[in-house]
Amino acid sequence: MIFLRALGLILCFVFAASSTARAGEVELRTIVAEFATAKNFKETEEVARRLADTGEPAVERALTALTQGDLYVRKADRRVLIGREAGQMIDLSDPLTGEADGTAGKADVTKIKVNNGLRRALRDMLGTMTLSSSDAATRLAAARPMFRNPDASAISALDAAIAREEAGEVKKALQEARAAAVLRSDMPESDKLAAVGIVGARGDRDALSLLAAFEAGASGASKEAAATAIAGVNSRLALWSAAQNVWYGISLGSVLLLAAIGLAITFGVMGVINMAHGEMVMLGAYTTFVVQNVVRTSFPGLFDWSLAIALPLAFIVAGGAGLVIERGIIRFLYGRPLETLLATWGVSLVLQQAVRTIFGPTNREVGNPSWMSGGFELGHMTVTWNRLWIVVFALAVFTILLYVMKQTRWGLQMRAVTANRRMAASMGIRTPWVDALTFALGSGIAGVAGVALSQIDNVSPNLGQGYIIDSFMVVVFGGVGNLWGTLVGALSLGVVNKFLEPHTGAVLGKILVLVLIILFIQKRPRGLFAPKGRAVEV
Repeated sequence: MIFLRALGLILCFVFAASSTARAGEVELRTIVAEFATAKNFKETEEVARRLADTGEPAVERALTALTQGDLYVRKADRRVLIGREAGQMIDLSDPLTGEADGTAGKADVTKIKVNNGLRRALRDMLGTMTLSSSDAATRLAAARPMFRNPDASAISALDAAIAREEAGEVKKALQEARAAAVLRSDMPESDKLAAVGIVGARGDRDALSLLAAFEAGASGASKEAAATAIAGVNSRLALWSAAQNVWYGISLGSVLLLAAIGLAITFGVMGVINMAHGEMVMLGAYTTFVVQNVVRTSFPGLFDWSLAIALPLAFIVAGGAGLVIERGIIRFLYGRPLETLLATWGVSLVLQQAVRTIFGPTNREVGNPSWMSGGFELGHMTVTWNRLWIVVFALAVFTILLYVMKQTRWGLQMRAVTANRRMAASMGIRTPWVDALTFALGSGIAGVAGVALSQIDNVSPNLGQGYIIDSFMVVVFGGVGNLWGTLVGALSLGVVNKFLEPHTGAVLGKILVLVLIILFIQKRPRGLFAPKGRAVEV
């Protein structure tokens, strides 16, 4: 008997709950139906606001469709439905449940029109509704736009959301959104002074714009507080701008390091001015293009690994080309720097024309893997993943090369030839093969640099020409043949360039850097880290 009573109570509760749900759905459908009778944008907004005020998650679908211009009235029965164009027909679905409700011709439905003002109001309504979402990320995504587009009418909703919010980051965003709304309201001055402090503490450009607009219409203590907050925000932004320039400089320096480090080795060991070094970079970039084309057509699932596949191939292609150039041309021109310069310049023209003939003169697209796409915010500065990975890659190449030079037999032989070629030869070191393998190594590293540069620059036959002059400046400034000098020189020139560019422009900035290097080598002809050895003292 007790069991039957309990079962009866449960059934009554379920029936009551289902009845309440049906009653709620009927109320929502009644409000949605009023869109069909709204005569202007104002009436449409009033209906949408009544719908949003219910707080029911089901209405988000209808409001989102209205925002996107996808809400229609079917002429046959005056029902309001969501419509998606499919050729000449429109697929219809229920505005609350999303269930399909057939199709209709464009002449059989009437679109509910919206304008920009109504869209902004709808976005605010949707944002206010999502403040009560169970997902913290959704609440945060709803709070952030409310700071950029403050609305005094949302203060009460924000107060309620702040009171129940437990996630620290979301609560902070809600408080900032409320402060922005207070600055647009007619609340007492004490509230506005507190809001100025919160907005000023945020310290970004959105806060600066909001404070500037508030200051223009404020007076007395509010105006003074806004002016003080604006000065603080400007100082903070100036520091972050300097930090952003330093990051851009490090990023540019890492690119210069990749392009110049191979040249530093060949120039230091062999004394060869290789004007075709930029074309080795170009060969590496085109190798990446070919690899990605093969992966896209034959192994699309491996696209994120395309750069890892391209790295050894680019090293082999560019290194092999360098070995052929050294054995076929340069070894006959040692001790004649002018002839070497002209010969390698001719080789660079030949390689450029060969690439134009094979791949065409236009830029080629090289895609970013997913792990190199996008970026993230660090304070008030932006860091892109492709630049960050290139910095890491450049430092990895530098570390590996430093190990080869300092800890391997081949590196010892290269350093011996750099210090005193004749003494190294008399000790049994085969200097011609050291020269050949060194040139191949420098060219291979340039090819690897081309893989990285393909992610941030246009892949074209002229790719290498944009880096050859900068590479020589890095090598001369840092010290011929010195890896640490190349690292310091590349990062220094990168940072100086980025600090000069906003004031002088890119071209004049490079000219000023060149002038500074010329003045520097007047005092230190061998660069920052002068090579040591008896041969270099001669």
